[in-house]
Amino acid sequence: MIKNLKITALILFIFSISFKADAQEQQVNITYIINTDKSVDLSFEKPDPGTYTVILKFNTLTNSDGQQEQTFNIKGYSGRFLTLRPQNKEQGIGFSYRYSYIRGRLNPKYNADFVYLLPCKRGSKVTATETIWVGTKYFGKTSPEDWKAYRFYTKNEDTVTAIRKGVVVEIQDSYDTEKMNGVEFTNNANKIVIEHQDGTLATYTDFKKGSIMVKVGQTIFPETALGINSRANGNGRFNISLSIIYLKLKDFESTRSLYGFVTPHFDTSDSGDTLLITQKEYTAADTPEIIGKELSKKEFKKTLNN
Repeated sequence: MIKNLKITALILFIFSISFKADAQEQQVNITYIINTDKSVDLSFEKPDPGTYTVILKFNTLTNSDGQQEQTFNIKGYSGRFLTLRPQNKEQGIGFSYRYSYIRGRLNPKYNADFVYLLPCKRGSKVTATETIWVGTKYFGKTSPEDWKAYRFYTKNEDTVTAIRKGVVVEIQDSYDTEKMNGVEFTNNANKIVIEHQDGTLATYTDFKKGSIMVKVGQTIFPETALGINSRANGNGRFNISLSIIYLKLKDFESTRSLYGFVTPHFDTSDSGDTLLITQKEYTAADTPEIIGKELSKKEFKKTLNN
């Protein structure tokens, strides 16, 4: 196999979470190129610019150094992430591999006290409620100790806005508003996933179909309009749900959640640093220091003018 430079690659895909337990589309594609100096470049392609953690496992690897299992962070739409070099430059490298991947940067360093805006226009009133746990493929079979997700209700249909600067990495906008009695979480929902610079991911769920105003790859800022909320389950109110998570495990066989959950602090009219109380009404604030802490001067000025 080495002599003829015919490399067989055994590839096992574990589809990206993309916050869909039944993901059907391959999100990360890994390919290789054999160079004239007999080195091998491994590269990736994917449809969004977000960060993925890739676990690459070599079934065989000859005439090259390298651990059997290696973990990589990949970001952007495409790029090279590994080069294998031959120990004996007169011979090629023999290898076969498989890989798995999941959205997010593994164990990112984030500030647990970071203050976010409420997901609504300045001066708007929302009632916040904590949602119950519903187990899913990547969130484990038992409720995580740090589980935290909110649903924000408004009396009338209203615009949902960004809580923080980030990049849109996933959009789902194909479902009519469907609510089942007693169900707090469903995959059949319109959603936006935004990656923040510290590696956390904000998922906004339950947009009105066709109302989403941003695109994958777009950089958004605090108070950027994302879409319109949808009517909640038979109670006449409109709502959006929000959770902020980060990747903490890469063990796909684990029964625990692969993601950790952030308990967010919010800027409200009550306080510039509020931990929400369920069933309480809050008014969105727009403290300049909070809005501008991740923005350039130009971005900050543009955001305030909007």
